[in-house]
Amino acid sequence: MNLQRQLLTRIALVALACLLVIAAFVLYQSHCVSKQTTGLLAESLGKQLESQLLLINAGLGQNNAFPDFEHWKQYGNQPGICVSYTPADSSLPRSLCNGSKLSQAKWPTLFETRYRQIFNPGLPTVRPIALNGRVYGSLTITPSAELEIAEAWDKMVSLMTLSSVTVFAVCLLVYWSISRVLKPAKTIVAGVKEMESGRIDCRLPAFELNEWQRIAAAINQLANSQQQLLNERQKLVLKLINIQEDERRYLVRELHDEFGQCLAAINAVAASIKQTALQHCPALVAETDHISRITTHMLENVHGLLGRLRPAEFEELGLAVSLNTLVAGWNARSGDKTRFQLDISGDCSSLAEVPAMTLFRITQECLTNIAKHATASNVSISLIVSLEYAILTVTDNGVAKTLPFSDATGIGLFGIRERVTALQGRLQLAIANPHGLIVKVCLPMAVTIEHAA
Repeated sequence: MNLQRQLLTRIALVALACLLVIAAFVLYQSHCVSKQTTGLLAESLGKQLESQLLLINAGLGQNNAFPDFEHWKQYGNQPGICVSYTPADSSLPRSLCNGSKLSQAKWPTLFETRYRQIFNPGLPTVRPIALNGRVYGSLTITPSAELEIAEAWDKMVSLMTLSSVTVFAVCLLVYWSISRVLKPAKTIVAGVKEMESGRIDCRLPAFELNEWQRIAAAINQLANSQQQLLNERQKLVLKLINIQEDERRYLVRELHDEFGQCLAAINAVAASIKQTALQHCPALVAETDHISRITTHMLENVHGLLGRLRPAEFEELGLAVSLNTLVAGWNARSGDKTRFQLDISGDCSSLAEVPAMTLFRITQECLTNIAKHATASNVSISLIVSLEYAILTVTDNGVAKTLPFSDATGIGLFGIRERVTALQGRLQLAIANPHGLIVKVCLPMAVTIEHAA
């Protein structure tokens, strides 16, 4: 649940709780008012009857019999009130009811049931009629329970209507206010997603509210720190790559000049020994042949190792020729099991040494991984060099169907990711249709030129 809905839900719940409390108070107050009205009416009519008795005892010309119904009609005009007088001498009581009964209830049955259970409306109020210490009878005022319930229900409906309109208006105002206040949150979330996707240079704008401004400042500061760390890491990785290539260049030179020359010399000495053995000791000819085979095998391994460390044609002929030689070598070694295809578009000579070697190493690593794990029958290598980007795509139809290894930290993918990150490029992994792996590397030409400089 988002913040807006959560706040609106809480406001509605609090308003409902307050409404229930107010409704209970209104019902209680309505019952008290009805009870108080009945009591006041009983006291008023009782005093009237006692005044009438006083006048009769004084002989001041009361022509009507006691109690006088004219007084009852005058003071008993409140609807729903029944007034009865019971004489103390057990003579016939006299009563008068005023007001009309409700022909049909306009309130729910549940409301009436609960109201009757809680307040018990319609209870009569009894007042004794006495004068000079003598009790002449009793006056009973009986209110109408239905009219009390109707009045309470009307008050409840009015309260509910007013409260509902008020709560709805408050919710609308709160929703509008929260929407306006939380509007910067969308900008912050969008900025964080941009940073998460790799755009560390993205920064959040300034906001009016101090709270959002502090959050934006903290995120921008964190992004600045991450950008600085990333730049330092890229410089370090680039330096390590350069050192690695220098070490490989040194190893290639040493292996070629020292180890290769020594093996060639051993092979030459073995050939000389063979010529001498043919004349003087034929039993040594087989041993010299064995030495020649060993040195020849070692020379072939050394030449293969030199090609893997640093292709000889890379220095003189460039990336395109090196990739063609690499692909041709894999086609020769795989026979008919796997077919490797290379497509180069653009001028590879526009690439500097470091990005060019990076693309070659990534291709080399991808082909090695395919040969080890993919069980693919077709591999496509595409290199597009434009003015803005150098895009390398390696696609196979191997056994890969999902990407649980998209965040893997193996040496191969880790090395590729580090090389790409050092040149501020992007690495994307995807599944081919219907199966297989797609490795896509995109290097910005502006960055490669900057690093080359």
